[in-house]
Amino acid sequence: MNTQRRHPQRRSSRRRAAGLSIIELMISITLGLMILTAVITVFVNASATRSELERTSRQIENGRMAIEILSDDLRLAGFYGELAAGSLAAPGAVPDPCTTTIANLQAGMPLHVQGYFRGTAVPVTCPGVSPLANSDVLVVRRVKTCVAGVAGCAAEANDRPYLQVSLCSVDATPLTLALWNGNLATFPLRINGCPTVATLAGRREFLTHVYYLSTSNGAGQNIPTLKRLELAPGNPPVWVDTPLVEGIERINIEYGIDYLDGDGNPDGYTADPTNYNPGDCPVGACIAVNNWANVVTVQFHILARNTERTPNYKDTKTYHLGRDAAGAAYTVGPFAAPDDVYRRHVYSGLVRIINPAGRRDAP
Repeated sequence: MNTQRRHPQRRSSRRRAAGLSIIELMISITLGLMILTAVITVFVNASATRSELERTSRQIENGRMAIEILSDDLRLAGFYGELAAGSLAAPGAVPDPCTTTIANLQAGMPLHVQGYFRGTAVPVTCPGVSPLANSDVLVVRRVKTCVAGVAGCAAEANDRPYLQVSLCSVDATPLTLALWNGNLATFPLRINGCPTVATLAGRREFLTHVYYLSTSNGAGQNIPTLKRLELAPGNPPVWVDTPLVEGIERINIEYGIDYLDGDGNPDGYTADPTNYNPGDCPVGACIAVNNWANVVTVQFHILARNTERTPNYKDTKTYHLGRDAAGAAYTVGPFAAPDDVYRRHVYSGLVRIINPAGRRDAP
């Protein structure tokens, strides 16, 4: 009797211990795989989005850095300390910016900026400058804003060019541009009051910067890069090629020229001052040397791209980079090459060149 009562319970216990059927197990595995696939998809998409955001952030940073470097240098173009640079006589011809003899450096001082439209006719004296096709070359001339050896400014270094400006009306010359050799007799100009030789005017390092775009970043990678030639010690000084910003693919520069009334404001813009002669310019006035000496503003347009590829991306955009030498809209793109899977953006800036423009301001 008792045995018969326990028999159904044993059969029920055996059924409960039997586990999942094969169908239930397959359904469970399928659901698990679906969930795992969804999680992996979300992770992959999030990782791809994060990578693209990083690429875009670097591109934005590079574009802004290029704008900042050019803007800061251009604002100081034509700064020669206490020198009344407007009194400098313009050279007879546009000087070679890469010939580094003292005579040539001094001859170029009245031309605070200089350039080569689309990188054409760059002198062979500019070492290694083979700019990207259709990108401009820019030259900036100035001195450092600090006096050598004063208030944290680096002391004079041998075989570097320095400019000394006289504040003494009876000094034989208003300026001295020479290589530092430790001999104060090379820089004899005096300060206000014309004191003894023991109180000489300060010396500022003379700078010439040549900006251009290269196909290489200087580290063996074929990445379009903004580079700059800088003067380094030598007799005469030599050039050092310095990579600045990666991913800069195109530069178009327009120069504002004050050719009519000399009020410090541009009367016209051109991408090629060397060959600029507008109809309202006085006869014979708008020649290459005068045009470069009369540049008071610079507007530039920079096309920056990611340094890394974006998978499955195709750039079908057209980018506007201001105007060309003929005054027509200058555009680039779309980029149709199969392996050209880079995102791009245009950055623009307008700089008033304070020193030459400010000297022309009417009170």
